[in-house]
Amino acid sequence: MPHLVNHYENSAIMLKDRVQAFRLEHIGTRGRLVRLGPTLDAVFTHHDYPMAVAELVAEAVLLTALIGQAIKLRWKLSLQIRGNGPVRLIATDFHAPSRKGAPGRLRAYAGFDDVLCQPDAGSGIELLGEGYYAVIIDQGKDLRPYQGITPLAGKTLAECAETFFFQSEQLPSLFRIAISGRTGDDARMSWHGGGLMMQQLPSGKGNAADSDHEDAWERMRILLDSATQDEMIGPDVSPEQLIVRLFHSENPQISEAFPVAFGCNCSPERVRQSLSIYSARDISTMTNSDGKVTADCQFCGAHYEFEPGTLGFEART
Repeated sequence: MPHLVNHYENSAIMLKDRVQAFRLEHIGTRGRLVRLGPTLDAVFTHHDYPMAVAELVAEAVLLTALIGQAIKLRWKLSLQIRGNGPVRLIATDFHAPSRKGAPGRLRAYAGFDDVLCQPDAGSGIELLGEGYYAVIIDQGKDLRPYQGITPLAGKTLAECAETFFFQSEQLPSLFRIAISGRTGDDARMSWHGGGLMMQQLPSGKGNAADSDHEDAWERMRILLDSATQDEMIGPDVSPEQLIVRLFHSENPQISEAFPVAFGCNCSPERVRQSLSIYSARDISTMTNSDGKVTADCQFCGAHYEFEPGTLGFEART
């Protein structure tokens, strides 16, 4: 389980959804710190997840924001976590900004067995059972997507991310995640989360400097573990303040913050495109009692209705 905080106090420092990049040049390490609030609330607006499922989704969203911002992304990064347990699927997307200064867009959903996700069904990653952790990078039209897959290995999704980068990319990585869920006066749940990622950049092999590099990496692990739950989530400690507190001896080079927000790219045109592989006969089997073909977006809950004659590959000829 990631750190779970059961409270969130108001502060003069407002929580803004963003990813803060930084580098520790002296020891060849890069880092990212993410803070999310409204984005997580928007993810859960159209879903009534059990608490244990919501915590997994929130952890996956925070990891996706960290990983997506660390890649030179032209279009989309997706995280797909599949298991044979009560939670069958967690899917997240991170879309690169459409223009300079625009936020990166995050969305997520989970597929799960409602009956099995009871208090005695387990918690955290136990709900996924055996499965795999996949990162898919799609740089856009006419470019072949990259897909890396590793088995679910670890006590948290953050540990699975560490395993993925070590096995698939040979890139030692550390992830720490903290999540806060609080019920407000209106009985609605309000979510806040924070995350830290550190990645060790390649260094020379077989020399004294390499030994120093490994010692520094172990020191980074200890420093990350010293970050408290409240520091991770904020808002009383800003991202910049936390980075300086943790790594001041390494003279961190802090970059400009990168904004992120909830965003879904579903549209009637995309639904039509997804149905364009079917014949008129296939489309006729999808109609409801009103003679319409309907579709719902699993990410944002948008509902679409179409006339059958306007769908399928025959409708384009």
